[in-house]
Amino acid sequence: MKNLYSKGEKAFATGSGILLAVLAVASLLPFLLIFMASITSEESLIFNGYSFTPKAFSLDAYHYMLAQSQVVLRAYGVSIFVSVVGTGASLILVSTLAYPLSRPDFPFRRVLTFVVVFTLLFNGGVVPSYIMWTRVFRLKNTIWALIVPNYLMSGFSVLLVKNYFEKAIPRDLIEAAQIDGASEFAIFFKIMLPLSVPVLATVGMLTALVYWNDWINGLYYINDPSLYGIQQLLIRILDNIQFLKSGAAGMALGNVVVDLPSAAVRMALAVIGILPILLIFPLLQRYFIKGMVIGAVKG
Repeated sequence: MKNLYSKGEKAFATGSGILLAVLAVASLLPFLLIFMASITSEESLIFNGYSFTPKAFSLDAYHYMLAQSQVVLRAYGVSIFVSVVGTGASLILVSTLAYPLSRPDFPFRRVLTFVVVFTLLFNGGVVPSYIMWTRVFRLKNTIWALIVPNYLMSGFSVLLVKNYFEKAIPRDLIEAAQIDGASEFAIFFKIMLPLSVPVLATVGMLTALVYWNDWINGLYYINDPSLYGIQQLLIRILDNIQFLKSGAAGMALGNVVVDLPSAAVRMALAVIGILPILLIFPLLQRYFIKGMVIGAVKG
């Protein structure tokens, strides 16, 4: 069989493969460094710094995590609940708004599209948002404060799903369903959603990632330790360590020994926080490219 690829194309493909392999390895190095730091003794981290080859192996950080398992598991549960509920609610809202915007016969299409694009360019700012969510909606120190503000509906996600509906799903299919007497709800739930798995999986993954890594909402709206997520718990640990290392804290505490996590424990907590993302991403990766490429094409 005749070779369909020229030497130049083969060289380009080989070079691209090598470059992508190098970039993939480089992207994994920070995760490897975090893990190695989490299994290194505290003394070695202080005197020798971070290294890919620990000079003093130690599982004290993970032993500490087991001792604090109640706090860590509670923070883990909060992050999982927020990510699952927030992502599910976001997909429902985004898809139900994107569907009418993708229909040329929808009378308010231009107005709503302008509103969606406007939210991408302008926002009310931190102070008005804080006042609205705490005084009007009274979300402060509730689990909904970690779900509703900022991330529940993204204009970018709406436009991504809208463009996918327009480009990937034939208009003739919708018209055929209308001729057969299907209602708009039937078209949306039985045709649009089943055919939109790639873009919905892509948007869902991006939204879940944002919810999982979020600490801004917790910083602004949560004071109750029982509502701390895994990222908020890590931030609190960092703040406590920095405070205790300050001169004022040392003078105030005197010789009192405070049992707070060290650098190795922070790395161990970071490893635990990263694990769900590393496990979920490969499952949705096959949808990611298709959903992004088709959904990002301007309609």
